[in-house]
Amino acid sequence: MNKIVDVIVVGAGYAGLCASYYLKKNGSEHILFERGKIGESWRSHRWDSFKFNSTNKLNLLPGETECDEPDKFGTAKAFVHDLENYVLKHDLPVEENSTVISIEKTGDNFHTKVLSNGVVKDYFSKQILIASGASNEITIPSIAQTISKDIRQLHTSEYKNAKQLPAGAVLVVGGAQSGIQITEDLVNAGRKVFFSTSRVARIPRYYRGRDIFYWVKDAKFYDVRAEDLEDPKLLDLKPPHVSGTGDGKTTISLQSIAKRGAIILGKLDKVDGVNLFFTSDAAEHVRFADEFSLKVKKMVDEYIEKNNLAAPLPHYDDEDVPDTNASCVSSITSLNLRESNINSIIWATGFDHDLSYIKLPVFDGKGKLIHKDGVAQFPGLYFLGYPWLRNRKSPILFGIIEDAEFIVNKICEHSKANFATKTP
Repeated sequence: MNKIVDVIVVGAGYAGLCASYYLKKNGSEHILFERGKIGESWRSHRWDSFKFNSTNKLNLLPGETECDEPDKFGTAKAFVHDLENYVLKHDLPVEENSTVISIEKTGDNFHTKVLSNGVVKDYFSKQILIASGASNEITIPSIAQTISKDIRQLHTSEYKNAKQLPAGAVLVVGGAQSGIQITEDLVNAGRKVFFSTSRVARIPRYYRGRDIFYWVKDAKFYDVRAEDLEDPKLLDLKPPHVSGTGDGKTTISLQSIAKRGAIILGKLDKVDGVNLFFTSDAAEHVRFADEFSLKVKKMVDEYIEKNNLAAPLPHYDDEDVPDTNASCVSSITSLNLRESNINSIIWATGFDHDLSYIKLPVFDGKGKLIHKDGVAQFPGLYFLGYPWLRNRKSPILFGIIEDAEFIVNKICEHSKANFATKTP
């Protein structure tokens, strides 16, 4: 433990393993610390029917060129299995059940304290890469504490299937990807679901003969950098509604789940015991999602025309047809949990990340990380897997793999420059 390694990597999920592959390829001695098992968030924070939104071909790890069913959508269980095999295949130095509790700078080196199986250990390295992601701490609004205690409440990370919930209707709060996908899962299980939505974009699942992700990737939609955005509000835009379940060609939308029985509500505004109150903005949420889908399809059409590509005309996708009158929306703005027979609530309110263990001056006055393309202002510290790190695709698997190679190159450049400075 007194040995000084080149790099310590925090996190052994997809991002950490990508970085480890490139570090090993470049001959950098390193260690990866994972607070749980390899790919812990994929292992423990996904529901039973979960499937990826991107195809298996887009989720390959560095150095891998083939996979089973490349155009299908994999499960979390299969993905974790792939991560474990990848570690074994490339002999990557992962230390499981090892939680990083502090990172400081001691002299020329970083000093990392790690809690491993109840024992605090000290490690030293020349550089640090934080690859634990931006979604490793659950977030539940404080109003959840004011709800009647006889209502079963779960975060999406705790939800597995409808059978774990008491009989009766379910309220899903949170309109992003997890919210709409869990609503779909519950509807498929025959449950009555009230869905409290928010302003989230939507993209079609399949368009003009290809999965939509292939089109938007080729059209460089995900290559846009933060500084090139005309509207800064887009930085806070949640990932669009899209699902890997079903036949691989059908879109998931607010109107599609409403047709199957889900009751579409506005955003949850306040709570008073068993009484919940919602804003009347659900119709705006439907229109925003519809408009975004139309913009994406127009972008694809223009890309096809500009490059003179042969592509079939769009197939009819009933679930992607705009609901111009927002007829799928309920007029309900308040609910009494008992009268509505709602006995459980799923909080699809997302995740956050805790970087308080980094005892270094790398945050601004609002606690926001200061970096340039994942390279922190503090020499020798790097980040990977965070939104808008380098561009729009930075938190997406096929974007992380590109960022990982970029960051590892920066690590190696820093190491060479530092060695040249100290060599007489």
